[in-house]
Amino acid sequence: MTKKLPLIFAFVLFALLVSSQVFAQGTAAAGMSEKSFKYISYFFALGVAVFAGTTAQSKAAAVALEGIARNPAAADKIQTPMILALALMESLVIFALISTFLV
Repeated sequence: MTKKLPLIFAFVLFALLVSSQVFAQGTAAAGMSEKSFKYISYFFALGVAVFAGTTAQSKAAAVALEGIARNPAAADKIQTPMILALALMESLVIFALISTFLV
């Protein structure tokens, strides 16, 4: 349950942000402009991407290091795919960062 708590909190926060735009009566009654809502949603998406990327990187590194610890002779065969996987995970986070700045 504790692992799902941040995801539940993020979903509730997103639902609260979206509901203000959905139930708005008109442009004069809206609390946030469309531009500010867009920026908040992009930075929220960036936070989710960074959190997911770092979580995946830490799990991948932990599993690879555990495999090396169990079988030190396979270190060369494990280390190269691990570094490649970590680079691909980091590229997704960098892509999210760049797309946030472009919008």
